[in-house]
Amino acid sequence: MTEEQVFSAVKDKELVEKRRKQMIQGALNLFKEKGFHRTTTREIAKESGFSIGTLYEYIRTKEDVLFLVCDAIYDQVQNRLTAVIHVKGSPLEKLVSVIDAYFRLMDEMQEEIVIMYQEVKSLKKNSKEYVLQKEREMVQMLEKVIVTCLPESVTSKDAMLLANNIFIQGQMWSFRRWMLHREFTVDEYIERQTQLILRSLS
Repeated sequence: MTEEQVFSAVKDKELVEKRRKQMIQGALNLFKEKGFHRTTTREIAKESGFSIGTLYEYIRTKEDVLFLVCDAIYDQVQNRLTAVIHVKGSPLEKLVSVIDAYFRLMDEMQEEIVIMYQEVKSLKKNSKEYVLQKEREMVQMLEKVIVTCLPESVTSKDAMLLANNIFIQGQMWSFRRWMLHREFTVDEYIERQTQLILRSLS
């Protein structure tokens, strides 16, 4: 399933996009506070600023809302990474810029990342596979940056492994925040992790 395949009785694409943005933000606020399972569609509608009847013009189930939330999170990550991939500088500087941008986005989206990984299991098989494919695409973006920036320094397998390591290290700031935030500021965390990554390449 893709975002376009989520049911909508409304055919005006601009209006659908506007309402779904409201819905995603409203749902995120509630999921952060109560979790997916304890949040009702009626509460999502109210938090989004419209009636339950209006909500059901744009989705069929609460799972559709979760799917749209997960999709929006990955789109935001992809857009941020795409924006920094083409920055000027040496190949190594470009790699450092991408790592920095990704880690800072993970800091900004700590709650969203935790929600997504906690609740993606609630999606149906085809929706879950779509979301997981989006994750694979994020890792592949990182992998492409590594290969482009360091064409002679890493093998394709090492680039894949390093891309996965960077991906998880960024998310670790969210998952292990209860411990890491006691020891590091986000700047310190990014600096230390970047040093470790570069050291592994030397």
